[in-house]
Amino acid sequence: MLDQATEERIKQEVSSSDIVLFMKGSAVFPQCGFSATAVQILSHLNVKFSSVDVLSDPSIREGIKEYSQWPTIPQLYVKGEFVGGCDILREMFETGELGTLFNEKQVALAS
Repeated sequence: MLDQATEERIKQEVSSSDIVLFMKGSAVFPQCGFSATAVQILSHLNVKFSSVDVLSDPSIREGIKEYSQWPTIPQLYVKGEFVGGCDILREMFETGELGTLFNEKQVALAS
């Protein structure tokens, strides 16, 4: 069960940036192939994003799954809204839908 402190931390992370990726490892050093794929997609689209390493905090690792009602990591949030995991990101990227979403939400580009 998601405790209140963990839920508050997740809410704070989700609202801290336009794009937040909960992942295994960091954007510089992903610790799984799915997280690496998500980072590659976001980097290719040249958007500014923050990442949260779920491996460094077991309560966040389990809590984010409950928070989103999504069983896997990575998880992408755009402007506070859950978008999906790696497979959804890949599909949205391939169809151009992810770039359109970023444009519609007016997310910041990486500098």
